[in-house]
Amino acid sequence: MSEVDAIDLVQSAIFTVLVAAAPAVAVAMVVGVAISLMQALTQVQEMTLTFIPKIIAILVVAALSASFMGAHIFAFTEEVYRRIAIGF
Repeated sequence: MSEVDAIDLVQSAIFTVLVAAAPAVAVAMVVGVAISLMQALTQVQEMTLTFIPKIIAILVVAALSASFMGAHIFAFTEEVYRRIAIGF
């Protein structure tokens, strides 16, 4: 394995993690901003109020996008195994 192969593999792994985590992170960010806006408008400053809606939203998005995330991780795994089989 050369340095170029190692860098390419790490770059592909980072991209796969970013793509797989993007839906959950985006929904958590949107829900967090919406709840923070509601807290600012109503002046209710309860710290634990943001956790339950975020957790529920992330679980729903994870359930809906599980096949998308799994497909990306599976494609990355196949690529790694293909490279191992041909000897990089």
